[in-house]
Amino acid sequence: MRTGLRIKCLRVALIVFGIFFILGIYPLMMIWPSGWTWIPPQADYEQMIVGIYATLGVFLIIASQNPLEHRSLIWFTVWSSVVHATIMLFQAIMDPRDFYHLYGDIPGLYIVALVFGLLMPRNYEKSETY
Repeated sequence: MRTGLRIKCLRVALIVFGIFFILGIYPLMMIWPSGWTWIPPQADYEQMIVGIYATLGVFLIIASQNPLEHRSLIWFTVWSSVVHATIMLFQAIMDPRDFYHLYGDIPGLYIVALVFGLLMPRNYEKSETY
């Protein structure tokens, strides 16, 4: 994929996931708690997660204006999503009460990491404009 097209797709992905992080996490926790919250429910933890991801969502939308200037934030999102999902994966395997996370937030985090990781340009010319 051409770098210019990759950047345009990355911009869209940053906006889509940014909006989802701001507006989608909390409703999913309410609608599908078995896939998006931990058993037993932990209101303080859930509020913290919603706050962290909403903040990240705002910064991802800001990064969409010029993704190359925000490479470190995007790569942080990739790798922190992989680490977060992998830790949850092991926890869900170990505790049968958390089984449905294998269909909820765990694949969601891997999808975020995969999309951003595939769309981030590896080599680019600083003189290129997008």
